[in-house]
Amino acid sequence: MPDDASHLDSHLHIGPRSGGIGERRIALLEAIGATGSLTRAAQQVGLSYKGAWDAINAINNLADTPLVRRNTGGARGGGTTLTERAVALVRTYRAAEAEQQRFLEQLNRRVASLSGDDLNLMERLAMQSSARNQLIGRVTAIQRSNVNAEITIEVAGGDTLVAMITEASADNLGLAVGVTVTALIKASWLIVAAGDLSHARLSSRNRLVGTVARITRDTVASELTLRLPGGAHLAATITRESADALGLAEGDTATALFKASSVIVSPAD
Repeated sequence: MPDDASHLDSHLHIGPRSGGIGERRIALLEAIGATGSLTRAAQQVGLSYKGAWDAINAINNLADTPLVRRNTGGARGGGTTLTERAVALVRTYRAAEAEQQRFLEQLNRRVASLSGDDLNLMERLAMQSSARNQLIGRVTAIQRSNVNAEITIEVAGGDTLVAMITEASADNLGLAVGVTVTALIKASWLIVAAGDLSHARLSSRNRLVGTVARITRDTVASELTLRLPGGAHLAATITRESADALGLAEGDTATALFKASSVIVSPAD
């Protein structure tokens, strides 16, 4: 095969394009299993501690049961461990990866017959979402009008959120009651309020109440992460002044508010 010929290569990714499990997340899980420390695991896979922390939150958000358990205190001073579900997942991923590589070796023998335009199109279709928050859930109700469709989604822990999309998008995505979807919300689209505002009279359709799990501040902006009752996490980007004015600390109750039109819906199946 000529050196400049098209060549197919891939890292195995299982799940929706907007989330799921890929090579880097599996490598992080393996490093956690080997070291028992999120700090050392992050160093092994080339992530910052914050990047690894965010990745673990995303993994636990999308899993049917938690994959990573963070322990605090105790005789050993705490640490980070994998659940049995995570160990099984890593084993299955590596087995599937080996099969994928065998398939790619066969496919590359035929790659010369593929159209360059087709390969470029496949690359565009493989683009992933940049939305920070990705919550997996189940469609529990759909209200349709001539133009829009209101999608109600139940996520882990019983929280519900509402997405407003076009009727055409609902049809194209094949949405129906019972379908599993991923709800994507950009961190900059969230408004954070102190306390429980689930019953307050506000125009925001979505109000998710949680516990402040982490606050990261810099000179201009701050990032606040809420842990929801079901174990999922939401990250909100707000100004440093707003963070100071809220006066929130880790462990406090807060509410994340966002419009139904701010929720992007993607089928998870």
